[in-house]
Amino acid sequence: MNEKIVFSRGSFFHGTKADLKVGDLIITGMKKNYNDDRKSQYVYFAGTLEAAIWGAELAEGEGKERIYVVEPTGDYEDDPNLTDKKYPGNPTKSYRSKQPLKIVAEVVMWVGHSPEMLNSMTENLKKLSEKGIKAND
Repeated sequence: MNEKIVFSRGSFFHGTKADLKVGDLIITGMKKNYNDDRKSQYVYFAGTLEAAIWGAELAEGEGKERIYVVEPTGDYEDDPNLTDKKYPGNPTKSYRSKQPLKIVAEVVMWVGHSPEMLNSMTENLKKLSEKGIKAND
C-alpha cells in the first residue's frame, strides 16, 4: 500500500537521477549531477519542489529522474550559486551543506517542465559552461 505524505512548510527536497532508498545518506565527495567532473564538496538541496524538479531534470545520466524528501544532518547555508546579487534573499530556497542529507521519503508524483522550457534551460547552462562559468564549490 502506498502511503500518502503531505509535505509541510520547511520540507527539503533533492532532485537527482540516483536510485536511493529511504534511510540512505547523500554525502559529499561524489561526482556532481551537472556537466562537471569535479567531486562535490557540498550536498545541495532546496526548500521548494520546483527547484528539486529542475535538479532531477537537469541531472546527467541515464537513470530515472527522482526527487527525494531529505533531512539535513548538520548545519547548512544558502547556495551561493543561486543566492548572489542576482537573486537576493534566496527566492529559490536553495541550500548546501558539508554534512550528509538523510532521505526520508521519495516524491513519486510530480510534473516536470515542458520540453521547450527544459531545452531553453539546458541551452542556457551550456552557454555558461562554454564561457567557463561553473558552479562554486
